[in-house]
Amino acid sequence: MAAEIQNVRVWLAPDHTRLVFDLSGPVKHKVFSLDNPNRLVVDMASSRLDARLDGLGLDDSPVSGIRHSRQPDGTQRIVLDLRRKIEQRSFELAPNAQYGHRLVVDLLETGAGGRQASVELSPEPEALPAIDTGALRDIVVVIDAGHGGEDPGALGPGGLREKDVVLSIAREVYRRLEKTPGYKPVLVRDGDYYVSLRGRTKLARRHNADLFVSIHADAFKDKRARGASVWIISDRGATSEVGRWLAQKENSADAIGGVLSLGDKDEVLAGVLLDMSMTYSKEGSRQVADRVHGNIGKFARMHKPFVEQAGFVVLKSPGIPSILVETGFISNPDEARKLRSKSYQREMAAAIADGIQDYFWQRPPAMTHVAHRKNGGALPSLGGRTYKVARGDTLSVIAVRNGVSLSTLRAANGLSGDTIRVGQVLKIPSS
Repeated sequence: MAAEIQNVRVWLAPDHTRLVFDLSGPVKHKVFSLDNPNRLVVDMASSRLDARLDGLGLDDSPVSGIRHSRQPDGTQRIVLDLRRKIEQRSFELAPNAQYGHRLVVDLLETGAGGRQASVELSPEPEALPAIDTGALRDIVVVIDAGHGGEDPGALGPGGLREKDVVLSIAREVYRRLEKTPGYKPVLVRDGDYYVSLRGRTKLARRHNADLFVSIHADAFKDKRARGASVWIISDRGATSEVGRWLAQKENSADAIGGVLSLGDKDEVLAGVLLDMSMTYSKEGSRQVADRVHGNIGKFARMHKPFVEQAGFVVLKSPGIPSILVETGFISNPDEARKLRSKSYQREMAAAIADGIQDYFWQRPPAMTHVAHRKNGGALPSLGGRTYKVARGDTLSVIAVRNGVSLSTLRAANGLSGDTIRVGQVLKIPSS
């Protein structure tokens, strides 16, 4: 029997346009490009279109039109007329708890036609120019609104979706930090599209973030569960049953959001490298988490009276203090009502932003505008300490041993990345 194409959805991300075909069963597919004019052809063997292709919202995409025909051999052909040249990738996804079989086709922007550059599709962080150690810089805070696009996150009463609630809160945190001198906030996503879990941590590394904040509003199997919570990474298991449940759900988000998996070997290697380089930042994570937890507790019920720990993949940003804020249980009717409220969202955002600013006022990275203000306008001294790199050293380990942040150590030595060599002499700034 022919597989039916039951539905088609479109998601517009900054660096790509994603088409998702919902299928009644697995299909073999082929995608190829044609020139003069530019077209992309999607062939699905032994399949039949049973979905509308109009009203997909393609106005801001590289697609100017979409056509379809069924070939004599039973292949369903979809032709995308393109405004410009694009690159493409496609992959099939097996059924999961939320969706059946899916075919994903990504139209990847290659140049000026794109809406803006994004890090998600870049395999490595881009090299940044060397920092002038005599110049002050802003504190970089990367704000991650969970889920998005194919992945709505948890669902609450009346069609309330986690991805919408947390994007609204994330934008408000961004707005508050942006208007505060000395801060440079960065949004992981600023629209309804999905960013892979590793893509979120890559973006934090690319921007040399001083802090990574992931915002969620999850659900639990028991609708009586309630209370906001703040989490940091754990390498020894979760501190509660809820923690294990939440981490398992969040870490499987890529299967829902639609991510082409690497080979098993590459996944394991990537995980090992991340785990080796992120452990030092836990103390900074705990300190900022404590402040945010205390702020939220002034107006909201907390799930636990302390910061909790679980193995969230999204918190494994190497060398970057990282926290995850669960703003409440969207599965709890009372908390869902609050989370729907714009005033409550603003109150939650203020608690997060104020906690971040309080933390960095107490522990400002050297060579930042905030440190400059705290010191009464005096430039922070680099001090007279140096360190000679030995075999087996990493930049993050050296930062831990000397009580400075990784970004501060980079700035003091004009480093754009984390590459060092044996015998290199590093300046150790005052903490």
